[in-house]
Amino acid sequence: MNIFRRLFNIGKAEAHSTIDKMEDPIKLTEQGIRDMKKDLDKSLEGLAQVKAMSIRANNEKEDYSSKADDYQTKAMLVLKKMQSGDITAEKGDRLAKEALVKKDECLKQAARATQDAEKFSQSVSQLEKNVSTIKTNISKWDNELKTLKARVKVSNATKNLNKQMSQIDSSGTVSMLERMKEKVTEEEALAEAYGDIANESKSIDDELDAIVDATDTNAESDLEKLKKQMGMNDSSDKQES
Repeated sequence: MNIFRRLFNIGKAEAHSTIDKMEDPIKLTEQGIRDMKKDLDKSLEGLAQVKAMSIRANNEKEDYSSKADDYQTKAMLVLKKMQSGDITAEKGDRLAKEALVKKDECLKQAARATQDAEKFSQSVSQLEKNVSTIKTNISKWDNELKTLKARVKVSNATKNLNKQMSQIDSSGTVSMLERMKEKVTEEEALAEAYGDIANESKSIDDELDAIVDATDTNAESDLEKLKKQMGMNDSSDKQES
């Protein structure tokens, strides 16, 4: 049972992690821009293909119109040949009819190509609008992404600063300082106590020596003796008298 519960908790954590990632606005915006760029590539490819078909339809219209004019001219030349007696009337009528039939076929093809060219032209206009719209949206989303990233940096910095500030426990700091003061006071009192103990352990001679400097007394006496030997005291007394 515990194993199943742990597996369920792991799956739930991964699901929450996935949802958090899906809800990340920066990642969503980046993915949206990537999708738009793919749509732009497809639209540009489609635009190029439709433009190519439009150009081909216009070329066909011009070509069939030119052929129709050519067959019209050939029919007129055949009739002139027949009129001048160069060919028989039967042959002239047959060739002129064939030329006019070809002319009619070319005119029909020219009309079809004209309709196709108009449709392709409309498609080109629509695709160009779509491409322009996608480019505008990509530029807009790029700017929004930059703004989002800047806002995230500011919000993260503010969040971290506020988090640090919220973790500062003023009462805890004061309490710690008070404990440090108590510890120092205890150490000072302990040092004073050790000093008192050290003073109590001194002998009487140590205390006397601390008060009376026997070395200074002996040196003074020796100085007076030396002065008497040298007669310095007598001479100083004579000068005073």
